[in-house]
Amino acid sequence: MAEAPLIEIRNLSKSYRRGGQLIPVLQGIDLDIARQEFLALMGPSGSGKSTLLNLVAGIDHADAGTIRFDGVEITTLDDAELARWRAGHVGFVFQFYNLIPVLSALENVELPLHLTTLSGRERRRHAEAVLRLVGLADRADHRPGQLSGGQQQRVAIARALVTDPAVIVADEPTGDLDRVSAGEILDLMGSLVRDFGKTVVMVTHDPRAAERARRVRHLEKGVMIDSP
Repeated sequence: MAEAPLIEIRNLSKSYRRGGQLIPVLQGIDLDIARQEFLALMGPSGSGKSTLLNLVAGIDHADAGTIRFDGVEITTLDDAELARWRAGHVGFVFQFYNLIPVLSALENVELPLHLTTLSGRERRRHAEAVLRLVGLADRADHRPGQLSGGQQQRVAIARALVTDPAVIVADEPTGDLDRVSAGEILDLMGSLVRDFGKTVVMVTHDPRAAERARRVRHLEKGVMIDSP
């Protein structure tokens, strides 16, 4: 018997209001995401791919349809419940890193752990472990401005990993990197799936980045235009 998908999306729709006009962004999306999958979402600007990523990650609410995440229907959760769920299940990686400039790499990685019951010593131990995992143990005391773009993105990935989430959502994670650094980040994300059992959902414009994923789905004008 086939294993159930980690994430099941059915008939998902989302619109935004601009002035007095309602703008549809996603329309009737159906999508299954397997455990330990590396999925790339592609499409032109305005296609709805980042909106879909935000809905999967519990950052935003859908207008209609359902998202079932490992048996939990997150579309029925209120804001407080969704925040608690998100903190324990999803790690975020962004194009521009979103690191705090005045904090060291180690302190940036520790940030999500301040929402847990871990002691200061335990938070530090966890943060040091994931910095080793991404190859930056020797940069723990460096601030973001002292790191290259690729190193900053590694810190951001370590921060996403530190709570041991099931899913990493990545919005254009290589969009601000040179080709060599982008390749290293994609190697790391592939390793998270292959060696650590994570599920990665990545939005990208870059066909070279999408080639690293196990599966690619395309959106256009809020609709999936290819078959599963």
